[in-house]
Amino acid sequence: MRVLIVEDDATTAAMLAGLLRREGWEPAEAGDIATAWNQLRAGPFDILLLDLSLPDGDGIDLLQKIRRGAPGGWPDPKLPVLVISSRTQLRSRLAALDRGADGYLLKPAHLEEVAAVVRALLRRRAAFAAGRLVHRDIVVDPLARTVQRAGRGVDLSEAEFAVLLALLQERPRPLTRADIQARSGNRVADADTIEVHVHHLRRKLGETVIQTVRGVGYRVPPEPQRS
Repeated sequence: MRVLIVEDDATTAAMLAGLLRREGWEPAEAGDIATAWNQLRAGPFDILLLDLSLPDGDGIDLLQKIRRGAPGGWPDPKLPVLVISSRTQLRSRLAALDRGADGYLLKPAHLEEVAAVVRALLRRRAAFAAGRLVHRDIVVDPLARTVQRAGRGVDLSEAEFAVLLALLQERPRPLTRADIQARSGNRVADADTIEVHVHHLRRKLGETVIQTVRGVGYRVPPEPQRS
Protein backbone atom coordinates (compact mmCIF):
# COMPACT_ATOMS: atom_id res chain seq x y z
CA MET A 1 0.00 0.00 0.00
CA ARG A 2 1.42 3.37 -1.04
CA VAL A 3 0.85 6.44 1.13
CA LEU A 4 1.78 10.00 0.19
CA ILE A 5 2.74 12.28 3.09
CA VAL A 6 2.33 15.97 2.23
CA GLU A 7 4.09 17.73 5.10
CA ASP A 8 6.69 20.52 5.13
CA ASP A 9 7.98 19.80 8.65
CA ALA A 10 10.80 17.30 8.24
CA THR A 11 10.47 15.88 11.75
CA THR A 12 6.74 15.24 11.42
CA ALA A 13 7.18 13.74 7.95
CA ALA A 14 9.92 11.41 9.22
CA MET A 15 7.76 10.24 12.15
CA LEU A 16 4.83 9.51 9.86
CA ALA A 17 7.06 7.70 7.36
CA GLY A 18 8.49 5.56 10.16
CA LEU A 19 4.99 4.67 11.34
CA LEU A 20 3.93 3.66 7.84
CA ARG A 21 6.98 1.45 7.37
CA ARG A 22 6.30 -0.28 10.70
CA GLU A 23 2.77 -1.00 9.49
CA GLY A 24 4.16 -2.52 6.29
CA TRP A 25 3.11 0.38 4.06
CA GLU A 26 5.24 2.24 1.52
CA PRO A 27 5.56 5.99 2.24
CA ALA A 28 6.40 8.77 -0.19
CA GLU A 29 6.95 12.38 0.87
CA ALA A 30 6.27 15.83 -0.54
CA GLY A 31 6.97 19.13 1.20
CA ASP A 32 4.72 21.35 -0.90
CA ILE A 33 1.63 21.28 -3.11
CA ALA A 34 3.51 21.35 -6.44
CA THR A 35 5.67 18.35 -5.56
CA ALA A 36 2.67 16.47 -4.17
CA TRP A 37 0.64 17.07 -7.33
CA ASN A 38 3.47 15.82 -9.55
CA GLN A 39 3.72 12.64 -7.49
CA LEU A 40 -0.04 12.11 -7.51
CA ARG A 41 -0.08 12.52 -11.28
CA ALA A 42 2.76 10.03 -11.74
CA GLY A 43 1.08 6.97 -10.27
CA PRO A 44 -1.54 5.57 -7.93
CA PHE A 45 -1.59 6.02 -4.15
CA ASP A 46 -3.88 4.30 -1.68
CA ILE A 47 -4.18 7.16 0.80
CA LEU A 48 -2.97 10.74 1.30
CA LEU A 49 -1.86 12.27 4.61
CA LEU A 50 -2.25 16.03 4.15
CA ASP A 51 -1.05 19.05 6.11
CA LEU A 52 -2.95 22.27 5.41
CA SER A 53 -0.29 24.94 6.00
CA LEU A 54 2.19 24.40 3.17
CA PRO A 55 4.88 26.71 1.74
CA ASP A 56 3.16 27.25 -1.62
CA GLY A 57 -0.47 27.36 -0.52
CA ASP A 58 -3.30 25.80 1.44
CA GLY A 59 -3.64 22.02 1.48
CA ILE A 60 -7.38 22.39 0.92
CA ASP A 61 -6.55 23.67 -2.59
CA LEU A 62 -4.78 20.37 -3.31
CA LEU A 63 -7.70 18.45 -1.82
CA GLN A 64 -10.20 20.23 -4.07
CA LYS A 65 -7.99 19.69 -7.11
CA ILE A 66 -7.97 15.95 -6.41
CA ARG A 67 -11.75 15.81 -5.95
CA ARG A 68 -12.34 17.62 -9.25
CA GLY A 69 -10.30 15.06 -11.18
CA ALA A 70 -11.73 12.75 -13.82
CA PRO A 71 -12.61 9.20 -12.78
CA GLY A 72 -10.15 6.60 -14.00
CA GLY A 73 -7.16 8.92 -13.99
CA TRP A 74 -4.41 9.84 -11.58
CA PRO A 75 -4.93 11.05 -8.97
CA ASP A 76 -8.09 9.09 -8.22
CA PRO A 77 -10.78 11.65 -7.27
CA LYS A 78 -11.95 9.20 -4.60
CA LEU A 79 -8.48 8.90 -3.04
CA PRO A 80 -8.89 8.74 0.77
CA VAL A 81 -7.45 11.91 2.34
CA LEU A 82 -6.62 12.24 6.03
CA VAL A 83 -5.86 15.81 7.08
CA ILE A 84 -3.32 16.17 9.90
CA SER A 85 -3.19 19.82 10.87
CA SER A 86 -2.39 22.21 13.70
CA ARG A 87 -5.49 24.25 12.88
CA THR A 88 -7.66 23.70 15.94
CA GLN A 89 -10.65 25.86 14.99
CA LEU A 90 -13.87 23.99 14.34
CA ARG A 91 -14.42 25.97 11.15
CA SER A 92 -11.11 24.68 9.74
CA ARG A 93 -12.08 21.10 10.45
CA LEU A 94 -15.56 21.54 8.96
CA ALA A 95 -14.14 23.30 5.89
CA ALA A 96 -11.76 20.40 5.22
CA LEU A 97 -14.49 17.77 5.67
CA ASP A 98 -16.96 19.73 3.54
CA ARG A 99 -14.40 19.94 0.73
CA GLY A 100 -13.79 16.22 0.66
CA ALA A 101 -11.45 15.20 3.48
CA ASP A 102 -12.22 11.75 4.88
CA GLY A 103 -10.80 12.45 8.33
CA TYR A 104 -9.15 15.19 10.38
CA LEU A 105 -6.58 14.81 13.16
CA LEU A 106 -5.01 17.57 15.21
CA LYS A 107 -1.26 17.94 15.64
CA PRO A 108 0.57 16.61 17.47
CA ALA A 109 -1.29 13.48 16.37
CA HIS A 110 -0.69 10.25 18.28
CA LEU A 111 0.93 7.86 15.83
CA GLU A 112 -1.23 4.91 16.86
CA GLU A 113 -4.32 7.03 16.24
CA VAL A 114 -3.01 7.92 12.78
CA ALA A 115 -2.54 4.22 12.01
CA ALA A 116 -6.04 3.37 13.31
CA VAL A 117 -7.70 6.06 11.20
CA VAL A 118 -5.74 5.04 8.10
CA ARG A 119 -6.88 1.43 8.58
CA ALA A 120 -10.47 2.63 9.00
CA LEU A 121 -10.36 4.66 5.80
CA LEU A 122 -8.93 1.71 3.89
CA ARG A 123 -11.65 -0.58 5.21
CA ARG A 124 -14.25 1.96 4.17
CA ARG A 125 -12.76 2.17 0.70
CA ALA A 126 -12.84 -1.62 0.44
CA ALA A 127 -16.50 -1.55 1.45
CA PHE A 128 -17.18 0.99 -1.27
CA ALA A 129 -15.53 -1.25 -3.83
CA ALA A 130 -17.46 -4.27 -2.60
CA GLY A 131 -20.78 -2.53 -3.19
CA ARG A 132 -23.86 -2.43 -1.01
CA LEU A 133 -24.09 -3.74 2.55
CA VAL A 134 -27.27 -5.62 3.42
CA HIS A 135 -28.56 -6.44 6.90
CA ARG A 136 -32.08 -7.81 7.22
CA ASP A 137 -34.29 -5.23 5.46
CA ILE A 138 -31.61 -2.51 5.58
CA VAL A 139 -29.52 -1.74 2.49
CA VAL A 140 -26.57 0.65 2.71
CA ASP A 141 -24.75 1.96 -0.36
CA PRO A 142 -21.41 3.34 0.91
CA LEU A 143 -20.52 4.99 -2.40
CA ALA A 144 -23.83 6.78 -2.89
CA ARG A 145 -24.16 7.30 0.89
CA THR A 146 -27.77 6.11 0.87
CA VAL A 147 -29.71 3.92 3.31
CA GLN A 148 -32.95 2.08 2.66
CA ARG A 149 -35.17 0.19 5.05
CA ALA A 150 -37.81 -2.11 3.56
CA GLY A 151 -37.32 -0.36 0.21
CA ARG A 152 -37.78 3.17 1.55
CA GLY A 153 -35.04 5.77 1.82
CA VAL A 154 -33.89 6.76 5.31
CA ASP A 155 -32.33 10.16 5.93
CA LEU A 156 -29.25 9.95 8.17
CA SER A 157 -26.87 12.63 9.32
CA GLU A 158 -23.20 12.31 8.38
CA ALA A 159 -22.30 11.12 11.88
CA GLU A 160 -25.18 8.62 12.00
CA PHE A 161 -24.14 7.20 8.63
CA ALA A 162 -20.52 6.89 9.81
CA VAL A 163 -21.56 5.03 12.98
CA LEU A 164 -23.84 2.65 11.06
CA LEU A 165 -21.20 1.94 8.41
CA ALA A 166 -18.51 1.23 11.02
CA LEU A 167 -20.73 -1.26 12.85
CA LEU A 168 -21.88 -2.96 9.65
CA GLN A 169 -18.31 -3.36 8.40
CA GLU A 170 -17.27 -5.09 11.63
CA ARG A 171 -20.48 -7.06 12.32
CA PRO A 172 -21.07 -8.99 14.47
CA ARG A 173 -17.96 -7.97 16.41
CA PRO A 174 -18.70 -5.38 19.11
CA LEU A 175 -16.91 -2.03 18.97
CA THR A 176 -16.11 0.41 21.73
CA ARG A 177 -17.03 4.05 21.33
CA ALA A 178 -13.37 4.83 20.60
CA ASP A 179 -13.31 2.06 17.96
CA ILE A 180 -16.38 3.51 16.26
CA GLN A 181 -14.92 7.00 16.25
CA ALA A 182 -11.64 5.77 14.74
CA ARG A 183 -13.37 3.64 12.10
CA SER A 184 -15.51 6.61 11.08
CA GLY A 185 -12.39 8.47 10.00
CA ASN A 186 -13.15 10.84 12.87
CA ARG A 187 -16.35 12.02 11.19
CA VAL A 188 -17.86 11.42 14.61
CA ALA A 189 -16.37 14.39 16.45
CA ASP A 190 -16.74 13.11 20.02
CA ALA A 191 -16.91 9.51 21.24
CA ASP A 192 -19.31 10.61 23.99
CA THR A 193 -21.94 11.51 21.36
CA ILE A 194 -22.06 7.99 19.90
CA GLU A 195 -24.80 6.98 22.35
CA VAL A 196 -26.95 9.76 20.90
CA HIS A 197 -26.24 8.65 17.31
CA VAL A 198 -27.10 5.04 18.21
CA HIS A 199 -30.39 6.23 19.75
CA HIS A 200 -31.25 8.06 16.52
CA LEU A 201 -30.32 5.04 14.38
CA ARG A 202 -32.57 2.76 16.44
CA ARG A 203 -35.43 5.22 16.07
CA LYS A 204 -34.97 5.39 12.29
CA LEU A 205 -34.00 1.76 11.53
CA GLY A 206 -35.55 -0.27 14.34
CA GLU A 207 -34.69 -0.97 17.95
CA THR A 208 -32.92 -4.27 17.21
CA VAL A 209 -30.55 -3.06 14.48
CA ILE A 210 -27.84 -2.17 17.04
CA GLN A 211 -27.25 -4.09 20.25
CA THR A 212 -25.63 -2.71 23.38
CA VAL A 213 -22.82 -4.99 24.60
CA ARG A 214 -22.46 -4.34 28.31
CA GLY A 215 -18.98 -3.23 29.29
CA VAL A 216 -17.84 -3.00 25.67
CA GLY A 217 -19.97 -0.85 23.37
CA TYR A 218 -22.23 -1.70 20.44
CA ARG A 219 -22.59 -4.18 17.62
CA VAL A 220 -24.83 -5.12 14.72
CA PRO A 221 -26.00 -8.64 15.66
CA PRO A 222 -25.67 -11.56 13.26
CA GLU A 223 -28.55 -12.44 11.00
CA PRO A 224 -31.00 -14.87 12.60
CA GLN A 225 -30.68 -18.44 11.45
CA ARG A 226 -33.49 -19.59 9.19
CA SER A 227 -34.84 -23.08 9.58
